[in-house]
Amino acid sequence: MSTSLSTALGQPLLRSVTMGDLELPNRMVMAPATRARAANDQLVPTELHAAYYSQRASAGLIITEGTWISENAIGFINVPGIYSEDQVTEWSRVTDIVHAVGGRILLQLWHTGSVSHPDLRQGQLPAGPSAVNPCERVFTPAGFKETVVPREMTMADITHTITDYRTAAENARRAGFDGVEIQAVGSSLIPQFLNPRLNRRNDGYGTDRAGRRRLVLEIIDAVTAAWPGGHVGLRLSPYWTVRDVFNADDDMRSTYPYVADDEVLSDYDELVEELNRHALAYLHLRGPVLAGPDGTPDFSAFARYRRLFDGALIANHGFDRQSGNSIIDEDAADAVSFARHFIANPDLVTRFAMNRAMTTGDPQTYYGGESRGYVDYPVLSWSE
Repeated sequence: MSTSLSTALGQPLLRSVTMGDLELPNRMVMAPATRARAANDQLVPTELHAAYYSQRASAGLIITEGTWISENAIGFINVPGIYSEDQVTEWSRVTDIVHAVGGRILLQLWHTGSVSHPDLRQGQLPAGPSAVNPCERVFTPAGFKETVVPREMTMADITHTITDYRTAAENARRAGFDGVEIQAVGSSLIPQFLNPRLNRRNDGYGTDRAGRRRLVLEIIDAVTAAWPGGHVGLRLSPYWTVRDVFNADDDMRSTYPYVADDEVLSDYDELVEELNRHALAYLHLRGPVLAGPDGTPDFSAFARYRRLFDGALIANHGFDRQSGNSIIDEDAADAVSFARHFIANPDLVTRFAMNRAMTTGDPQTYYGGESRGYVDYPVLSWSE
């Protein structure tokens, strides 16, 4: 074996790792990415989904696109669900094929809350923590539309939603997944409850930090009641900012675009410390922009939560081969997830292992279409 190849194969990203009850042959995780290929009335995955995920089975772990836990969770077109028997059956075909070629796959559980639109809900208003417009844009059958003022979720709504998460986890287990990830990133339902600008409730699910994080903790407990915590992950995005609702203060943003303010981070600090009293296989953290003021990778955001969380940590957002290896080498994360790199490079693990160039994806095909830009990206050839 050549010295250069031997060095490449010694990359930290290529080492095995155990996260909860998940044993991974490498630390390269395929991050969840909405691809909107379930273009059918039943919102079931198809043969394209089976091909797409099986092509990428060399990842240490695949986390699927966010998947609807119920009809009430829907907030985007052509995204599959996990609430009907047909969906369970078709997802089982996907997991069977991924497992047959040696992969490991988790299903991400998604609820968009108020970031939805009546066009996606038979004319009914979406529901959120409070009747506050999240000021987002939603991809509907007629294209992007602005969100509307939602109705405030009742206590019955909250109870039903928690039950829906547990049922979805049970369905995912029946469909043959190796576990589930609870989606709590961006501007979806759980971050809405965590956000004091959107959560203005004066009951036990609002009022203060403890109240605002109550929903996510009860969801975790419901999901882990259906499936031992060693098979359950949680994805958070403390540094997410968009428009006026999820926003940083002006001073910090002038130096670090997309960095949350201190009050937001303090909320998340308390939440992450609380997670240690709940069973989870890992915390999947979407960080801020990776480059610091001088252009070099800044891992401090991940180190912050590495200190607070006792379990495994997956780092995400803007990583490449070099920065991915570095953050593991510095023990600031246990694994690294990649979205756009896995979209365009089904053999990403091989390309990293052999230090080969990567294919660039086509953003025009990211959110919808058929096979083009989904299952037709090339793998390495000997001429490359």
